[in-house]
Amino acid sequence: MEDIIGGKHSVLEALRSGRTINKIWIADNAQKHHVQPIIAEAKNAGIIIQTADKRKLDQMAQGVAHQGVVAQVAPYDYAEVEDLLARAREKGEAPFLLILDEIEDPHNLGSILRTADCAGAHGIIIPKRRSVGLTATVSKISAGAVEYVPVAKVTNLSQTIEELKKAGVWVVGADVHTDKMLYDVDFTMPIAIVIGNEGKGMGRLVKESCDFNVKLPMAGQINSLNASVAASIFMYEAVRQRLLKK
Repeated sequence: MEDIIGGKHSVLEALRSGRTINKIWIADNAQKHHVQPIIAEAKNAGIIIQTADKRKLDQMAQGVAHQGVVAQVAPYDYAEVEDLLARAREKGEAPFLLILDEIEDPHNLGSILRTADCAGAHGIIIPKRRSVGLTATVSKISAGAVEYVPVAKVTNLSQTIEELKKAGVWVVGADVHTDKMLYDVDFTMPIAIVIGNEGKGMGRLVKESCDFNVKLPMAGQINSLNASVAASIFMYEAVRQRLLKK
């Protein structure tokens, strides 16, 4: 089976990361200066490029703002949780992970992947059920970060959390119904940040599995943030603390 991805950044980063690409289609009316870097990289890699009518690309990458560029790629190779921990060891850094509890919106997952790459997170863990996977929309929204941030799919998040704790990783849940603040946590230690579902937050078992749950200060009338925004704030608090410790 093959996947379809679309969008200038998604295709370019797939090329640069070495992901197997079988073919690239470029709209016959695409602006040359936008697609020239993709054409150059594809030619260097010996990948077939074909021009096509924009309507054909719309059919191939349904629902994706493909910007006149679509590629047929090998399926995304999900990582194992141990791969994420090994990545931290290889970099000589304390593990810095994200656990996403039933995130369903591909735009949220794409945004979280993009921030995770910028923040230097070692990987993301998602459940196999009731969660969006790595779709073409996720790839597009992530601006190609999906090629660089390993994602592990697990059967049971609560069990995975217990395994991480045994490996010395502290697990922090984002929860509006708690008194402890985000800024009271030491994010320089081995850490996994749990972000819950867009509507209901973390599931009960996942919440109870966390070492502690913390919230962001809220001064307005709305008491919660978009999942990807909350994840970004948590990640960059970890970045801030880790930079100060160096």
